Amino acid sequence: MNEKIKLLADNIEKVIVGKREPILKIITAMLCGGHVLIEDVPGVGKTQLVSALARSVDGKFNRIQLTPDVMPSDIIGFSMIDQSTRELEYKEGAAMCNFLLADEINRASPKSQSSLLEVMEEHQISIDGQTHILPSPFMTLATQNPVETYGTYHLPEAQMDRFIMKISMGYPSYEDELKIMENGESSVSAKDLKAVMTTEDVCSLIGYAARVTAAPSIRKYVLDIVTATRNSDWIKLGVSPRGSIALLKACKCYAFVMGRNYVTPDDVKAIMKDVLAHRLMLSPKGKSSFETCGDALEAIAMTVTSPVSAE
Repeated sequence: MNEKIKLLADNIEKVIVGKREPILKIITAMLCGGHVLIEDVPGVGKTQLVSALARSVDGKFNRIQLTPDVMPSDIIGFSMIDQSTRELEYKEGAAMCNFLLADEINRASPKSQSSLLEVMEEHQISIDGQTHILPSPFMTLATQNPVETYGTYHLPEAQMDRFIMKISMGYPSYEDELKIMENGESSVSAKDLKAVMTTEDVCSLIGYAARVTAAPSIRKYVLDIVTATRNSDWIKLGVSPRGSIALLKACKCYAFVMGRNYVTPDDVKAIMKDVLAHRLMLSPKGKSSFETCGDALEAIAMTVTSPVSAE
């Protein structure tokens, strides 16, 4: 594993105990220049994970607690007349940062949710004919609670497709929760972490990760899985070309995080569910056969022939 990535993961794990896999996946998404949706029940550390990542990198971190009364201008900013110059002046919103934590994104109104579309896809904000470029790197990390539906607004498929990954934290093991309780007693939290990486370091790592090679057999394997989702009776809406590009990119970054300069079939299998499952919609037959889109995806991937690993 790259020394800087290991240092970053170790720093985050000071607060997020026993969740090495979600930590490495969220770092992978950062190296992709992508965005992450963290969906899980309350109290498992979703917000702490995002805060720990942002505070471990010496960049600008903004958090916005999304509620139905949050306006798009709160997120992307607005223009107002400067009384001294009589000209329009741009006032920054929460999105003008390196790491944006959109907490409980499904509580925001559809109008506010849609204000993030350009931000996430183009890394820019367009207001009153002016374009404002976001700093680099830029990453949106959104959280949502899948259990509570009262007062929430379902994220449309177009919005879900903007997230390169959707991950889940899950409950900690018994031993890990004992450590978490000890940390809680000693008041160790994300705000206590020191930065171990600069934004320039992140940009350099993004460049190195992009140079990871994927053999033609790996690219074909990725496309075979994606195509299988479009032809399955279990799936109503298959993965789009954006999804196949995202999976290949994520596999290259995951391989880099794992310390390799080439992608293996195991990389595809390790990251596939996080990148593709939230882009699918189950058909009536699929709903009767599987509990989640991830379960259906794993069954579909089993029908696709895996290339022989280079290792």
